[in-house]
Amino acid sequence: MPEPKKPSILRQPTAVWAIAFACAVSFMGIGLVDPILPAISEGLNASPSQTMLLFTSYLLITAVAMFFSGFISSRVGVKRTLIAGLALIVIFAGLAGASDTVGQIIGFRAGWGLGNALFISTALAAIVGAASGGSRQAVILYEAALGIGMAVGPLLGGALGEASWRGPFFGTAALMAIALAAILVLLKAPSAKPEPVPFTAGLSALRNPALRTLAATALFYNYAFFTLLAYTPYPLEAAAAKAGMDFGAHELGLVFFGWGAALAVTSVFVAPILTRRLGLLPVLYSMFGLLAVGLAVMAIGVESVPILITVVIIAGLFLGVLNTALTETVMEATDLPRGVASSTYSGVRFLGGAIAPAVSGAIAETWGDGAPYWFGVAALAISITVLAFGRQTLSHLTRPHNTAEAEAELITVGDET
Repeated sequence: MPEPKKPSILRQPTAVWAIAFACAVSFMGIGLVDPILPAISEGLNASPSQTMLLFTSYLLITAVAMFFSGFISSRVGVKRTLIAGLALIVIFAGLAGASDTVGQIIGFRAGWGLGNALFISTALAAIVGAASGGSRQAVILYEAALGIGMAVGPLLGGALGEASWRGPFFGTAALMAIALAAILVLLKAPSAKPEPVPFTAGLSALRNPALRTLAATALFYNYAFFTLLAYTPYPLEAAAAKAGMDFGAHELGLVFFGWGAALAVTSVFVAPILTRRLGLLPVLYSMFGLLAVGLAVMAIGVESVPILITVVIIAGLFLGVLNTALTETVMEATDLPRGVASSTYSGVRFLGGAIAPAVSGAIAETWGDGAPYWFGVAALAISITVLAFGRQTLSHLTRPHNTAEAEAELITVGDET
């Protein structure tokens, strides 16, 4: 008899590839608008503070919806939740592209955020249920899809944004429509009904001391994350103009493609090695410190194009490790159901991402272009402090993982933003 084929991440049902494609496109939406923020400001006569609200409305609604996404999916099922999320993204991405004012785009990005919350909160469960080769293969595929989305989003946004700022929105709507059609046709609804989740399960999870510590840590970390992501296009464009350089959406897209590629590589390949050898908490402390140094360098060199570009890409390396390590820590620190723990954690940390774009413009106008980065440094210092004060609830996490399999089982939804 021929020997059975070894499990391979590449040998998957077509439904898995459809979900993975949708995951990649969904996370393109985070970095997609980054290269076109200055173009939207110019095209719609909007201030940087106004256009950065495209991130705030998106992330704020995503955060709130995350607390209740488990309740929704447990009532209507995984497939229907995925379809509803994708349909909302298609509709609101298209409406954002057809908008005539920045206020309209901000509103439609909120609807987009609702769709994204419904989709990403159930995507991993759908991949695990449909994949062959075990949950570890599914997790790696999920991580790879999200990493590709984070990297390609700015590149696609820059390429389509060269013609018009509307292009990236219509492009996302078209890609998501393809993903929606594929999932409708290829993904079968599971025969077993999901276990019902109470309406308040997401909020009640914050009573857990370990989850509360990690969620607060991630709240301030994501403030720093989105300071870098949402604010940087403006000082970078200003520094390029001062140096006599032509730096438009395409060039910004290339810079943030480098950032996203660095984030994807370390998230999938480097973070598991570091956490396995050093332990989760030592990795978190060191990466927070390195990211704080990077933001301080950006604050000091805010008028230098080479410094800003270099640090943005290098920061992607740290961010990739932090995203994966933080999510692993959440999953290992509590005995809560993974879906509830990850959704609650993601909901709190997305709030930090929503706040940063809302205040960075005003901070820059008041204290100078480098000031938002100093606020990011302060936020990371708070993250380190919160983590240190809560270490008693996390003391069992200081040990390294013994195997790659141990940590691969712990990565779940929400660790890419």
